[in-house]
Amino acid sequence: MFLAERFPVEIINADSRQVYRYMDIGTAKPTAEEQQQVPHHLLELLNPDQDFSLGVFVTRAKSAEEGIRSRGRLPLLVGGTGQYIWALLEGWNVPEIPPDEGFRRAKAREAAEIGSWALHHELEAVDPLRASQIDFRNVRRVIRALEIFHVTGQKPSDISDRTTPVRDSLVIGLTLERRELYARIDRRVDHMMAAGFLDEVRRLAAMGYRLGTGPLDSLGYRELGQYLSAVLSLEEAVQRTKFQTHRLARRQYTWFKLADPRIHWLNAADPALETSAARLVEDYLRQRHVVQ
Repeated sequence: MFLAERFPVEIINADSRQVYRYMDIGTAKPTAEEQQQVPHHLLELLNPDQDFSLGVFVTRAKSAEEGIRSRGRLPLLVGGTGQYIWALLEGWNVPEIPPDEGFRRAKAREAAEIGSWALHHELEAVDPLRASQIDFRNVRRVIRALEIFHVTGQKPSDISDRTTPVRDSLVIGLTLERRELYARIDRRVDHMMAAGFLDEVRRLAAMGYRLGTGPLDSLGYRELGQYLSAVLSLEEAVQRTKFQTHRLARRQYTWFKLADPRIHWLNAADPALETSAARLVEDYLRQRHVVQ
């Protein structure tokens, strides 16, 4: 938020879970106060039993970006879903293919009966590149990739070919030494629990949403759902949430590589972090003004 306080920006959400309503604490969604301080886009678009695809994100994010620029302000893309960020910045051509619910149900049954590895092997057979980009445990994304192939007859990786990239951009990444990163993750999960994460999960269950499925097959929601179903103790659910978040953090480095020259990496533990980030933005704006 400190960049939003210093520069005329509007924020575009690039977190694949913050697009959902009622999932506030577990997704670290910006608070109501933060949303009042600076305009936010692509938050709370859907209910937790609805699907949100990469194609929809790209279309809506482009529209939000154009609107922000038309107001003479800067679009600030914020979030950790690497596929969303690079799809927008690299200009991926991602069609909005509507869901085939029958196909999805059939594949979900297959995953339940014979295991998620089988679906991932099926994807490897038709699109090795796309399969290499998806963890076999992420059944929803594996099924979506198979669905695209089923509907179009084309490899998802071919459909997502790049078009015109966004050249006028500044990418800032935050990194930490691995041990400190894990410690911060653990403290964050503890803070979420203290802030009422379990009550949030209970409310979602009471509203009729199935925990552990679709968007609610997400970090924390899945594990706390298992606690509510008496599969795990609360201590086990919290510990698994921490461990799985460690895994997610490691996977994010496959999307945001430390050696990527496009990314300006800053140490999140640096006391001068805000000053360094502001300087990068000032330099970017100065160069942008010169070019224009």
